[in-house]
Amino acid sequence: MKHLLQIIMLSTLLGLTGSAFAEPTPAAEVSPVTAPATVTATAIAAEAAPAPAAAAPTVTINKGDTTWVIVATVLVILMIVPGLALFYGGMVRSKNMLSVLMQVFVIFSMMAVLWALYGYSIAFTEGNAFFGGLSKSFLKGITPDSAAATFSKGVYIPEYIYVAFQLTFAGITPALIIGAFAERVKFSAILLFMLIWFTFCYLPMAHMVWYWAGPDAYTDAKAGETAAATAGFLFQKGALDFAGGTVVHINAGIAGLVGCLMVGKRIGFKKESLAPHSVTMTMVGASLLWVGWFGFNVGSNLEANGLAALVFVNTLLASAAATLAWTGAEWLIRGKPSMLGGASGAIAGLVAITPACGWAGPMGSILLGFAAGAVCFWSVTSLKSLLGYDDSLDAFGVHGVGGILGALGTAVVANPALGGTGVWDYVSNSVAEYSFTTQFISQFWGVAVAIVWSGVVSYIAFKVVDLLVGLRVTEEAEREGLDLSEHGETAYHL
Repeated sequence: MKHLLQIIMLSTLLGLTGSAFAEPTPAAEVSPVTAPATVTATAIAAEAAPAPAAAAPTVTINKGDTTWVIVATVLVILMIVPGLALFYGGMVRSKNMLSVLMQVFVIFSMMAVLWALYGYSIAFTEGNAFFGGLSKSFLKGITPDSAAATFSKGVYIPEYIYVAFQLTFAGITPALIIGAFAERVKFSAILLFMLIWFTFCYLPMAHMVWYWAGPDAYTDAKAGETAAATAGFLFQKGALDFAGGTVVHINAGIAGLVGCLMVGKRIGFKKESLAPHSVTMTMVGASLLWVGWFGFNVGSNLEANGLAALVFVNTLLASAAATLAWTGAEWLIRGKPSMLGGASGAIAGLVAITPACGWAGPMGSILLGFAAGAVCFWSVTSLKSLLGYDDSLDAFGVHGVGGILGALGTAVVANPALGGTGVWDYVSNSVAEYSFTTQFISQFWGVAVAIVWSGVVSYIAFKVVDLLVGLRVTEEAEREGLDLSEHGETAYHL
């Protein structure tokens, strides 16, 4: 109960739960098509003027788009193994290095298999507003000739590469969580938790945010209305999330916060040195994450076109700005800028731009990056110290807080009056009239649902795991280090 109260208090502090707000103008709906849902549904204005019904466009699979998504998929895998593994591994003590590498490596492998068995089907087939169906479980019915929609009418990519690309998102999100309670949780407990959390938290969030029927369904207003019940809950609310601000970062950050509160602090927290054993490894990992993030964000466009180029520039500039902001804040407040701070700032900027990268302009991306660097520096120093939780590698401080900032900030930077692209209306095939208030409410819906859903599911999952196998290693095992106590090997022989 104590942990539950702490979680509720933190959520209240963020001001994002338990609030009542007006129903936003929903995004224009999509009519059913046979293609699976796309990664990042560009929301459609609800009150678009009726347009004459158009003939269904000819389906074209573009080899350039296909090639780009293949490359992007490889880049996201690079983010996870070895990027995230090294980034996290360098920040723990040397006696726990291999445990972090092992956790990231096996979590990714486990999620890959679960994605093929049932994950893809639940996330990206028609069901209800929260869960898809099982029609494509075991990848049933998918062949080399199957096609997945992009964001241009009539333009498709092979469904198999879409499955693989989305698999990498499902693989990295659970792996992000372990940073919050590194150095003290059983390997068996982590794997069991990830199984439960992936099934009941990641998959419904992906479905709620990203499932739609595809652009070819937008032939006229009536056809859009017909598809209203088939889109994900947050898609219908008009929430914009280009590459995973809610689905990936807030989702994982909140799960990490719940985990570190329920598991408890590391032995010696604030009493002995828990400093990173290799900032060099962390810098290498951060660099791999930065490079791989272009696959993460730009790949989410699913097409190699001008918008992909904009997403590339936005991703680059936001991360650079956040690096400068974090470094500057640390230099000003602590007297010396650190490499660990610079690396953390880069990741904070990447997190914040993730939901906005397809709608922001370059200057908006720089602004969002500066904000993310400063706010996330505050969250991992002042906020964590004030509330006293042991978020070991700042999974919540960077991914949770950065994700919230980015998701809400999307409503600002997407505004055409501020250099954003606006929101495309697939019925009229033009940019819709933009309302900041309406879009901000939609973004608030996305943030609030992600916090509540992840918080509740994570709490229940940790409780179940604790009852079945126990969460925490023994004090003796923790002092010895998880490399030896859990895996029987060490990272270094010096």
